[in-house]
Amino acid sequence: MRVLGVNGVFHDPAAALVIDGEIVAAAEEERFNRRKHGKAPVPFSTWELPEQAADWCLRHGGLDPSDLDAVAYSYDPRLAPRSRGDLIADEWEGLRTLYAERAPLFLRSALPGIDPARVHFVAHHVAHAASAYAAAPCDSCAVLVVDGRGESSSHLAGHVRDGELQTLATQRLPHSLGLMYEELTAHLGFRRASDEYKVMALASYGTPSALSELRNAIRATADGGFDVCPVDWARFASPVSPGSERWGPEHADLAASVQRRLEEVLIELACWLHARTGESWLTMAGGVALNCVANTRLWRETPFEHVWVQPAAGDAGTALGAALHLSRQLGERPQPMRSAALGREWSERELGAWLDRAGVVYERPDDLAETVAEALAENLVVAWFQGRSEFGPRALGHRSLLADPRRAANLERLNDVKGREQFRPVAPMVLQERAGELFRGPLPSPYMLFTHDVASEWAPRIPAVVHVDGSARIQTVDRAREPLLAQMLDGFERRTGVPVVVNTSLNTAGRPMVDDPRDALECFGSAPVDVLAIGPFVVRRPARAANGSTVGDLADQPEVAA
Repeated sequence: MRVLGVNGVFHDPAAALVIDGEIVAAAEEERFNRRKHGKAPVPFSTWELPEQAADWCLRHGGLDPSDLDAVAYSYDPRLAPRSRGDLIADEWEGLRTLYAERAPLFLRSALPGIDPARVHFVAHHVAHAASAYAAAPCDSCAVLVVDGRGESSSHLAGHVRDGELQTLATQRLPHSLGLMYEELTAHLGFRRASDEYKVMALASYGTPSALSELRNAIRATADGGFDVCPVDWARFASPVSPGSERWGPEHADLAASVQRRLEEVLIELACWLHARTGESWLTMAGGVALNCVANTRLWRETPFEHVWVQPAAGDAGTALGAALHLSRQLGERPQPMRSAALGREWSERELGAWLDRAGVVYERPDDLAETVAEALAENLVVAWFQGRSEFGPRALGHRSLLADPRRAANLERLNDVKGREQFRPVAPMVLQERAGELFRGPLPSPYMLFTHDVASEWAPRIPAVVHVDGSARIQTVDRAREPLLAQMLDGFERRTGVPVVVNTSLNTAGRPMVDDPRDALECFGSAPVDVLAIGPFVVRRPARAANGSTVGDLADQPEVAA
């Protein structure tokens, strides 16, 4: 069975292709149209589909739209609130539902050859749930979905046995932990449904001084759900204008209070779920599941032995979940996710042609991993572009910026390179077999979705990756799955005695992660990055060209942006 999954309702439009139960491809539209999160998260953007992502998935799978057995759309308009006929009074909900109902026709227009009769609606939270349990490395599990909203709810708790989901609890709107966190995000001057991770980072600088009041407003309930009462954020901290960056201690305290309360409620939900399932595995999805601080507390403080979070846990992942769910419904047995590297890649010939077209000086070293390790040991910043791009918001060693973790100044340096707020941390990449020596927390951690305490003897040696609270959001590297990354880490340790490299996403502020060679060259040309390792090739800043020659600044070369 050939099933295409599509997410296009709220934000992060994406597509995924599942063939005979195997995940073949998955990609987010933002990587193609270069708009952060793909589109604006508003009802009147529901008609915007992940056309380019879907087209690429099909081409990667060698399919024409007419070859598909089914298309899974990760929203069921039949479950949405019904409009009373006044779109303005209903805050445009009716328009969203209308567009979703027309999705089969929109898909036929976007991808000629698709039969609208083969388009199936999959409930939003069912798609989220399937993206976790059907992709996880376990046969039975509990599943917890928490996000802003689906059709008319914001939460699903369930039990999965033999691939079948039994829903145990849901939470109807307007109560929503995700929307509550979004509202705080906007109050602090960030972009809602986009910058919630910034609130999580800011929280580490504060104390939860408003926690007692928030415990009255945000409560878990005995039926596995929760109540979220409206909160007047201005009582605790004045609103911050977007772009002003005028945060004070009171804003960090408010962020810390909400973050702590979110963690507490999630722990209560998970304990309720464990009591009813007795499972050792908890699988998670939904935007709130990207909160790595909360995920770690769930691992540490609930009875579950294993916590597995789908790497594209936000709405993009519902494209994958919808496809996996429908594939199961059509008789296939979905296979676990082996990697998040499900996006585009280029051959050596194609990459060489891009570099020739751009007119840059480049070399092909005998040993790329050793060359990059040497550059990092010399405190150069390296843009690393290798293999298939990642599905989800984390750079996992395929589209990354790398640096030396031994120098505390590299945190500020990388935030300057990317144009980010200085309170934002960067992450360590470490070989899986070495991680337990340096970090305390759930291992392995290949998708960078947990935080770990840095061992006291190592924190002074890798200061660039230690957050203000002594934690780090690590990525463990499996030598068998990522041999080139492992060789680079080995080379860096031989030179420095440190088995860790800084890893942050290859992009600049407000831009999606780099995905194709053009993006890589544009980012390298416009940001103060020293080395670009793209496939087997290396491009250096002119002053450091291997042959001593000089060329104009890449940013000045029209071929790079052409």
